[in-house]
Amino acid sequence: MKNILKKKIIIPVVVFTILFTGSAFKNDFFEIAKQIEIFTTLFKELNMNYVDETNPGDLMDTAIKSMLQDLDPYTNFLNEQDVEAARINNTGDYTGIGAKVRTLKDKLVIIEPYKGYPADKAGLKAGDDIIKVGNTTIETYKEDAGNLLKGAPKTSVNVTFKRQGKIQTATINRAEVEIKAVPHFSMVNAKTGYIVLSKFNTKAAAETNYALRDLKAQGAERIILDLRGNPGGLLNEAIKIVNLFVPKGQLVVTTKSKVKKYNKTYYTQKEAIDTEIPLVVLIDGGSASASEIVSGSLQDLDRAVVVGSRSFGKGLVQRPKLLTYGTQIKITISRYYTPSGRCIQALDYWNRNDKGEAVRVKQENYNAFKTKNGRHVFDGGGVFPDEVVGASKNTAITNAISNSNLIFNFATDYYYKNTVDNIADFNLNDSDFNNFKSYLKTNNFSFETNTEKALVKAFEAAKKEELNDNIENDYNTLISNLNKSKIDVIDENKAYLLQLLTDEIVKRYVYREGLYDYYKTHDAIIKKAASILSSSSMYLDYLK
Repeated sequence: MKNILKKKIIIPVVVFTILFTGSAFKNDFFEIAKQIEIFTTLFKELNMNYVDETNPGDLMDTAIKSMLQDLDPYTNFLNEQDVEAARINNTGDYTGIGAKVRTLKDKLVIIEPYKGYPADKAGLKAGDDIIKVGNTTIETYKEDAGNLLKGAPKTSVNVTFKRQGKIQTATINRAEVEIKAVPHFSMVNAKTGYIVLSKFNTKAAAETNYALRDLKAQGAERIILDLRGNPGGLLNEAIKIVNLFVPKGQLVVTTKSKVKKYNKTYYTQKEAIDTEIPLVVLIDGGSASASEIVSGSLQDLDRAVVVGSRSFGKGLVQRPKLLTYGTQIKITISRYYTPSGRCIQALDYWNRNDKGEAVRVKQENYNAFKTKNGRHVFDGGGVFPDEVVGASKNTAITNAISNSNLIFNFATDYYYKNTVDNIADFNLNDSDFNNFKSYLKTNNFSFETNTEKALVKAFEAAKKEELNDNIENDYNTLISNLNKSKIDVIDENKAYLLQLLTDEIVKRYVYREGLYDYYKTHDAIIKKAASILSSSSMYLDYLK
């Protein structure tokens, strides 16, 4: 037994010898090997001697995540399930029920059924709470309940779900599911084509290529490329998409790292589809990574007018590395730079504040760069649009509302309580917004600001020090004013919140495909883009 344990301790050191000898980390090898051996012996002693039963897998998972969380949010350990999820995200293909599902402790929530796929055909709708899969109750299931919905094509699964308080059942016939990178493309008007690119998976460039050619065949003489809410994905796909609009041999992006082999320059490899067609790219705060490579590169090359609000600001590149037992680690290996030389990384994960939080690069520290035509662009804060439309100052409170599922739940209630005869005429009004504020209150939405936390801490200290009673009165007044301020902030962000509500509600009636059609006649940013493209002189003025 002892010999076996000794072998288990030695193996990681041997593996790391192979991995690191001759690499950029050679000088650190002794320290790495030392720490590996310390950790291995600690892990063995802990699991063999702790007073209660331990779960080695859970302990290791916690240790790895704790180690990585101090680096950046993109350097992650992927277990077997995570690796499969990443594969699906990169390919867009999987077998299942054809719905976006959120896993909670006691239920699986249908977030969005994909039109024409098994869940939709079985009658499931957004907001349905699956409480039982087959004979397995979600509340008592110890593993990842989402896996219960997976299975081979043409197999079926019975689900019990709750809808508006009523228990119902359905049988879902599993099938192969394809999630498109380009979920929608169409003509906005007689001469303007509109392409929605939602992710950069392995099919992104091919699908964008097809959409562009199809729209040109329909008579499109100008193009709107919508990257709003696109979180990014594969770097090579981003380069190929830029290549659709710029000539062969054009520098698109450069990556720089402490490891020399990751220092690369990426150029377009093929002849473009169209180097002259007027192009507007739409971005927002949800446009990140590969979306910023496309929008930033086309902006630097003066090949497109960028419209919308400032992008997320992710200037880092990750690469997966295979580990044992089907696991992986996704490591941040480099920073990327657009053709002008700028890195648009917004958060500094390597110089944190006193609370350990990554700080945003201050605007006064931005550096200026020049586009191909000599226009000034800046680094450090994402891609800033040439024309700002719909910019919203997302506060901590509005972000808390967005992340609380209350917008989703309000949309579910609205769908079952209201009839919409013509979605093209749908608009939320002041009465609807007041109903939403009441809904927040009814559902006990609360958000403690950092100011409140500091006040509570100060007040508790004052009580311990037995200071006079006037402090309590002042404290209560400040808390009351803060609560009023929260309401004011919600009102100030009315347009932003109504947009989120509208998007969620429209999808309930006409799916995501219908939402894009709705955008073409209601979305202010698309209207602005079409307006810019309709005037060649206005379009060219942006690029001078």
